[in-house]
Amino acid sequence: MSVNSLITRFKFEKLLNQDQGGRRIILQGTISGKPALLLAERGAFDNNPTYLSAFGRLVVHVNNLGENDIYRWYLANSLPDNSADLPTPPDLKINLIWPSTEKHVKKYSFQQSRYVVETPAIYAEHVRPYMQRCREEGRLKWVFNIIDGKSEQENVLFRSQEADQKSDYLLLPDLNWDRKTIGSLHLLALVVRRDIWSVRDLRKHDAPWLRQLRSTLATKVTELCPEVEEDMLKFYVHYQPTYYHFHIHIMHVNLDLTGTQAVGKALGLDHIISQLETMAGEEEAGMQDVELGYTVGEASELWTEIYLPLKEGRTKEG
Repeated sequence: MSVNSLITRFKFEKLLNQDQGGRRIILQGTISGKPALLLAERGAFDNNPTYLSAFGRLVVHVNNLGENDIYRWYLANSLPDNSADLPTPPDLKINLIWPSTEKHVKKYSFQQSRYVVETPAIYAEHVRPYMQRCREEGRLKWVFNIIDGKSEQENVLFRSQEADQKSDYLLLPDLNWDRKTIGSLHLLALVVRRDIWSVRDLRKHDAPWLRQLRSTLATKVTELCPEVEEDMLKFYVHYQPTYYHFHIHIMHVNLDLTGTQAVGKALGLDHIISQLETMAGEEEAGMQDVELGYTVGEASELWTEIYLPLKEGRTKEG
């Protein structure tokens, strides 16, 4: 029996495990009556320019999942169908930004990361004005389109209608979730209120609201996904976030950590709530009063406009 023929002789019995966002599976079965385990994961993309130049033509069965402003996302196949009776399932999750800008190019290009510590003084004097400028430039248009019901409503899994509008939120699938693999479940909860730009705006008096929101979200997600129990979920926020409107990430605990869930990017929601509840000071004390460390890319505006000048002594810290 040739080595190459072993794979084709594998007889599947059951799926043992699936991880890395559904990109790796472990199958149990037999080959010639003897027990076998088959571990399969999707290989790296070919970076040969000839292949990359033809990439758009090689992708087939493109299925649009949604769009908002310049952002679109799809499921597609990189391989032809096996047969009419056994179609090849989608193996590509594609995000398209069009028309893209130079800022998008910088964001998605490889860049050296730097770990910075944002003091309350740096936040107040440098970062908060930067956040305000980003909002005034219209970078949140696509978020407000969703909240206001102008776009992407087919992707809204749930829109709450609380007695107090301050507690309202929307649940949507994260762009990187394929919307079917429960082990890689990743949802976003967008709050409707617009006065909280980031974790920095949270105060001691917000702790009860946050705790209630966390409980409500856990209940609603388990209703929408009966295969998931509350203790299979983790809740976190990003700092710095990609956009300055408060939102919470809800993820299955089995989903492998990536850069966006690691130290230097993600802050556990339960930790934030506890920190607010036990924080010294009056009710207006809050996350604006603490130091926060995080990573930034050397091409990011936060690095080029704030932290590099601070490092080089071209800007005073507070």
